[in-house]
Amino acid sequence: MKALGRRQWLAALALTAALAGCATPPRPADAGPDVWVGRLALKVDSTRPQSFAAGFELRGSATAGELLLTSPLGQTLAQVLWSPQGAELRQGDQVTRRGSLDELTTELTGTAVPVQALFDWLRGASTEAAGWQADLAGFADGRIQAQRRSPQPAAELRIIVRP
Repeated sequence: MKALGRRQWLAALALTAALAGCATPPRPADAGPDVWVGRLALKVDSTRPQSFAAGFELRGSATAGELLLTSPLGQTLAQVLWSPQGAELRQGDQVTRRGSLDELTTELTGTAVPVQALFDWLRGASTEAAGWQADLAGFADGRIQAQRRSPQPAAELRIIVRP
């Protein structure tokens, strides 16, 4: 049960696999500056290496928002909701709640994910995050890469945002 949650979250922040041939859900009609749609992959080189990839729709900010993860065929894999009151991961009938998005991401992925920096990267700002190095060279083409070398475990996040 916990492994499934971890795997689904990795899809979310998956933030290594290239999904070039996979379908992505259509961009919502109300998509604006605080909505991103695309694909992501995350690889974590933990003692039991993990990687996952999925389509995503991200709304909001580091403070409050929603992340919807989808399969290549558009099926909902998981939904993550967060606010100043806490964060939760929904997978079908299963709900995992934690006090913050940072706490939830660390528990599920085994590594700290730089949520504030991630939102800045999606806006094209090269914000620094402890241990992470973002590569925004492909930003104009909707591509973002970020790597973490320390502290361990190392992690790699790849994002492709649809126009």
